[in-house]
Amino acid sequence: MAPLSIPSSQTISPPIFYWGTPVVLITTENEDGTSNIAPMSSAWWLGNRCMLGLGAISQTTINLIRTKQCVLNLASDNMAGAVNALARTTGSKEVMTAAEGTGYLYFKRMNGYKYVSDKFGHSGLTPAASDLVRPPRIAECPAQMEAELKGVYEMMQDAEMKGFIALEVQVTRTHVHDNIRMAGHANRIDPDKWHPLIMSFQELYGLSRKKASASVLAKINEEGYRPFANPVDEEVSTEEDI
Repeated sequence: MAPLSIPSSQTISPPIFYWGTPVVLITTENEDGTSNIAPMSSAWWLGNRCMLGLGAISQTTINLIRTKQCVLNLASDNMAGAVNALARTTGSKEVMTAAEGTGYLYFKRMNGYKYVSDKFGHSGLTPAASDLVRPPRIAECPAQMEAELKGVYEMMQDAEMKGFIALEVQVTRTHVHDNIRMAGHANRIDPDKWHPLIMSFQELYGLSRKKASASVLAKINEEGYRPFANPVDEEVSTEEDI
């Protein structure tokens, strides 16, 4: 294996660390029974759990802590228009009158966030009924994960900047479009067909349409990870290699 060339490096102080993660459209239920949609990218998965980094006073956080339910809808790289339509909207009316010193609410107001009551209508997205939770799924998203809240953890406890928390949710049911499923498998996604929208340093990107390289990890049978994730849901499908 030929050695990689090593470019020069220097110390910097980035204002953000958005190195690149999938865009998640989180649907939650407002107190009046309407639906809220929030685009975010501070999310990562381990087994059937997902950690969400959110502002403590965001409408999504308030809804999720109150109802313990949400849907994590993953946007594909052809959904940038809908994501941009939602990007500077909020389900919190308080943003419109937020005064200096109110932290993230004031930050949103100063950066042009507008209160929108009907996020589905505003973005042109389509609600679809969920099976196990009250918030709707987003029909256009190729992957939609119904989830329940399992833990809330305060972040930045040692810093002056407060108001950010991590929420742990458990995926209870997953819906995917047929066109991203792996042929011959009931419960697998074909990574060659799945093209997520990626947020990297505030810009939107798609993945390359081909693998960068073969992966050694890909030699492990995905079913080997089953004990750390959801058991096979007999109501939905049965894992069989065809």
